[in-house]
Amino acid sequence: MISRRTLLGSLAATTAGLALAPRAFAQPAPLGSAAAGMPLHLVNATGAYDNASIRVYIVGNDGNQQVRVTPDGQLAPVALADNGPDGFTDYAIPLAASGTTTLNLPQMSGRIYVALGDPLKFKAVEDGNGKAALAYPAGWVEGDPNYPVLHDCAEFTYNSGGMYGNTTMVDMFSVPLEIKLNGAKEQTTGTLKDGARAKVFADVKAADGFGKLIVGDKRVIAPGHGLDSGLFATDHLAPAIDEAWSTYESKDLKVTTNAGTFTGRVGGGKLAFTGPGSVSFDKPSTRDVLFCDGTLAAPNDGTLGPVAAILGAALNRSILTTADAQPGTDPATFYRQQLTNHYAKAMHEATRDGKAYGFAFDDVAGFASYIEDGAPKEITLTLTAF
Repeated sequence: MISRRTLLGSLAATTAGLALAPRAFAQPAPLGSAAAGMPLHLVNATGAYDNASIRVYIVGNDGNQQVRVTPDGQLAPVALADNGPDGFTDYAIPLAASGTTTLNLPQMSGRIYVALGDPLKFKAVEDGNGKAALAYPAGWVEGDPNYPVLHDCAEFTYNSGGMYGNTTMVDMFSVPLEIKLNGAKEQTTGTLKDGARAKVFADVKAADGFGKLIVGDKRVIAPGHGLDSGLFATDHLAPAIDEAWSTYESKDLKVTTNAGTFTGRVGGGKLAFTGPGSVSFDKPSTRDVLFCDGTLAAPNDGTLGPVAAILGAALNRSILTTADAQPGTDPATFYRQQLTNHYAKAMHEATRDGKAYGFAFDDVAGFASYIEDGAPKEITLTLTAF
């Protein structure tokens, strides 16, 4: 399974937001061609906004360069000349006057953004290699030009191997989105329970230390981004992390990956594992846990990476000290501790299938709002009821 961590490749920061870094995939159709594509249906079921108030943006990369999809379903390269007099591009795809909007989705890897009310401001910039790239919306940054805009996105990779997609709350949650993928079978994920959007806002606001992550009625910011913005304590999870490191000073921790079972103990401040390979981890910070980065960064090496992912998931789900065999697979045991990722907890409780991408390693043990199909025929993105 392609996880969200490998779905899009790395994200490179720019001064105005995020730019999708290119990633090598199977060669898609040439630019300007709509031949290698499939139908993308866009459904407005918000009940709060009419079609004329909603704009869609499909942006990403084709393996070689950053691209966007035109309203007629073709790939076009991002170009600095696309910036208008206001300094921003106009890549918006309007919805049909009423009912379902159907577009051609070419082979590419990227995001489908939806903006409700006001348009999004994507700026074409020059990346470190001198190529045209996009500064993506960063709704968690107060100074970002898209901060006032109600928006959200789904992520996907569509290539010769199939379609891989997810609804993501890793950065923030704002617009309820559902993905339905038809191919070898019919799959749906991301669907929220009735009234769940309001409940997410209420639950996160009520959790001790998480209340500042609420931005009016527009969005809930993920705690990692809140930490970077001074809205979330830098040491919030420190006692839980300390407890985990202390627990495994006196007993073994077993972590099973596709490579086999690793056995770990804490000594000298490091959690060191033996088994299919020797890997070790310094004690992570709260930020490392929330971003699944730093000491918990997961390279695609088949050894260190999978162990890091499982540790990151266990710490976010607050199960590392309650089970000495990981990964945990019983969702009834997740988020039961007072010090936990209450943001991710709220996201999982909101969805009908219990799956969500509340943090970057939420795909561990299959709890992410992710679907894939090797023989895709069509995909539907629905903006569900507020």
